[in-house]
Amino acid sequence: MKVSFVFPPKFRFSLLLLNLEEYYFEQHTASHIFHKGSHAERKIRGSLKICSKSVIFEPDEISQPIIKIPLRDCIKIGKCGEDGANRHFTKAKSGGISLIFSQVYFIKEHNIVAPYKIERGKMEYVFELDVSGKVEDVVETLLQLHRASCLDKLGDQTAMITAILQSRLARTSFDKNRFQNVSEKLHMECKAEMVTPLVTNPGHVCITDTNLYFQPLNGYPKPVVQITLQDVRRIYKRRHGLMPLGLEVFCTEDDLCSDIYLKFYEPQDRDDLYFYIATYLEHHVAEHTAESYMLQWQRGHLSNYQYLLHLNNLADRSCNDLSQYPVFPWIINDYSSSELDLLNPGTFRDLRKPVGALNKERLERLLTRYQEMPEPKFMYGSHYSSPSYVLFYLVRIAPEYMLCLQNGRFDNADRMFNSIADTWKNCLDGATDFKELTPEFYGDDVSFLVNSLKLDLGKRQGGQMVDDVELPPWSSSPEDFLQKSKDALESNYVSEHLHEWIDLIFGYKQKGSDAVGAHNVFHPLTYEGGVDLNSIEDPDEKVAMLTQILEFGQTPKQLFVTPHPRRITPKFKSLSQTSSYNAFIADSPGEESFEDLTEESKTLAWSNITKLQLHEHYKIHKEAVTGIAVSRNGSAVFTTSQDSTLKMFSKESKMLQRSVSFSNMALSSCLLLPGDATVISSSWDNNVYFYSIAFGRRQDTLMGHDDAVSKICWHDNRLYSASWDSTVKVWSGVPAEMPSTKRHHFDLLAELEHDVSVDTINLNAASTLLVSGTKEGSVNIWDLTTATLMHQIPCHSGTVCDTAFSPDSRHVVSTGGDGCLNVIDVQTGMLISSLTSDEPQRCFIWDGNSVLSGSQSGELLVWDLLGAKISERIQGHTGAVTCMWMNEQCSSVITGGEDRQIMFWRLQY
Repeated sequence: MKVSFVFPPKFRFSLLLLNLEEYYFEQHTASHIFHKGSHAERKIRGSLKICSKSVIFEPDEISQPIIKIPLRDCIKIGKCGEDGANRHFTKAKSGGISLIFSQVYFIKEHNIVAPYKIERGKMEYVFELDVSGKVEDVVETLLQLHRASCLDKLGDQTAMITAILQSRLARTSFDKNRFQNVSEKLHMECKAEMVTPLVTNPGHVCITDTNLYFQPLNGYPKPVVQITLQDVRRIYKRRHGLMPLGLEVFCTEDDLCSDIYLKFYEPQDRDDLYFYIATYLEHHVAEHTAESYMLQWQRGHLSNYQYLLHLNNLADRSCNDLSQYPVFPWIINDYSSSELDLLNPGTFRDLRKPVGALNKERLERLLTRYQEMPEPKFMYGSHYSSPSYVLFYLVRIAPEYMLCLQNGRFDNADRMFNSIADTWKNCLDGATDFKELTPEFYGDDVSFLVNSLKLDLGKRQGGQMVDDVELPPWSSSPEDFLQKSKDALESNYVSEHLHEWIDLIFGYKQKGSDAVGAHNVFHPLTYEGGVDLNSIEDPDEKVAMLTQILEFGQTPKQLFVTPHPRRITPKFKSLSQTSSYNAFIADSPGEESFEDLTEESKTLAWSNITKLQLHEHYKIHKEAVTGIAVSRNGSAVFTTSQDSTLKMFSKESKMLQRSVSFSNMALSSCLLLPGDATVISSSWDNNVYFYSIAFGRRQDTLMGHDDAVSKICWHDNRLYSASWDSTVKVWSGVPAEMPSTKRHHFDLLAELEHDVSVDTINLNAASTLLVSGTKEGSVNIWDLTTATLMHQIPCHSGTVCDTAFSPDSRHVVSTGGDGCLNVIDVQTGMLISSLTSDEPQRCFIWDGNSVLSGSQSGELLVWDLLGAKISERIQGHTGAVTCMWMNEQCSSVITGGEDRQIMFWRLQY
């Protein structure tokens, strides 16, 4: 993990020496002259930096302190020798600038990071520029900035400095000589600022067909920052200062810190640049949504840490913005035991509650105050994440940030981050302390726990110096503490409850009545949209409001508006005797079943599914093929068609062996009963037909519907039939095994009512759940143990063509005439992923991670659900692929199409 706070040692000066909202404009090689003109005259070489609110002199000699003179404290600024000041020493070539002021800061003497030393009283400093011709310009600039600093109103100061900055940016442009290659084509150029924690640096952004560039106005920390577009992996639009002006670019998949964060002056510039990079990325990198990451997390392809990292990124949290720093939860509740027991639920914090609600007595006091409060009410006046809280935890690796935020001072020694246990206790008991943690608590770098820089952070009341953070008894070292914290975050308990904390921070309990019910209400200014800065006309009020918002902390952007699905660990089973809500049973670790060779072969086959190759194909019908069923030994293939026939094809002799017609209406699907003695076909004539293979004739007819039967399923002597009459019916009955004229008796066990025609159904592995898809685009999940509707999800804009459960019954995939492939969480009914293709997907099979679908054009598409992309297109039929079958080992596939053909596919690997 990159740590964003550590600067290379060669930089003594940094933007953190500036005030908040201050800009660094230019620098000049210069000398600080002591006792000018006298025999004791002494020169210290260095660099004079002109900033919007101060003058900073950085001596070359590191034993000398950096000097910072606030412009508002200047009494007089001029050329050395003007108005009698040192006039008899002035020479024609002199490059002297005189500053008379009342206050000066001395910083980093002997290059030691420590609180700033302040000297007060009337003083004069003289700086001599190496290039004397620049003196007048520099003095003119300083006088202009001094006037801005001395304005009474903060809003007026900000407006004047902004005008000076914009004027400077307008006079310059990106230096095209900085391009990596002479053949690069410029796409766009605009003004922007590079954002790092607490500070921003103005300059010019430029994007070509191969690179993104940023050139700082001041050439700091280097003349140009360059990012190759080919290296970019993720980009995010950001709110900066509550305005839609930020853009963050990552060249890595899982890192916490980005490669560049830019803030633009116009939303249109940001959007144009985002569009250009996103268009470039479309061909290289899949865009991930919160839902697609959720699917990866649910299926165990992302750790809890990685998932939280991605959610923070999507919710506008950034390491470059301390007011929106990534937020992670307190996980452990026990900081006093000598051993940490991760199998004991009591070891963990209650993730259903915000920090402010964990202590019942404190919560009661807060609720009393809340009820008496006038609107707008809030329970907590301070937030769970703010710049001061982040730097509270990270002061040992980010001391200069703390000094920048607190005007050159560290916090009181007793209020510092001294002990993990004390900090947790204060979060539970303190009247105004509700802070969560930062990602560093679950990372690999122990620096933030150790005072390796030997900082003088003060002396506590008991007399002891603030040094390393005191760890709980159960950890033997900082490394051990982080490892155990990581183990806790990835533990079974947390995996099963993390969704509850996500609901509070990123989800539906973040706002509104659900937030009130969860005791999760913060100050109105902390929420996105809590105030419209553009509507505030008074510039003073606007600046004050923005400062308040940035210091309060900000609630993340809301990512989910319905309950977040849970992650169930470590292994999943569906048991037919349980109801659907309890159908997801986690095995205890000691009872994991042995993964047999069939499972291994399935996994291997699906990992090679893109290598599917056409083996042979036969045209055996006169109309579109609608259903495929195959005998257990694979020798006999049964197909139904819109030509009204059921056909039996021998795979061995490659000959058509039987052709049966039950009526002159189309057949819509078929299946083989266990034992391979009977084929069942559904028909558009409202009936279901049972055909005896052994006796070569129709054995039974079930006249069960008032309109066409669209799809049938069978499990454990139960028949499930879907129809255009808006019902799905469940029947019990064993078809007669002996030839007889007597019709078999079927009992109707349940009728699942729909509003419109049902076009497709499917069962989960245990037949405890059924999914149906309708003509008008809704997917319905039914609990068969109670014959009740669990969820109705209107997720397609047209007909639902096919649906199926994942092997673990956790998810449903549906495809539709709208070209969408949707993934739905069975437990919550949440649509957690929606991928699109440019044509309808008529049928599919899947293993939980990858989908093989048949498209309207005749192609077979392989979808990588976890990568949210189509990974392969395989040419197949000349018309739509209408049905498909796969063997148990997943090594061979048969497809049927509108081109009247059946195609046999094999995996070649």
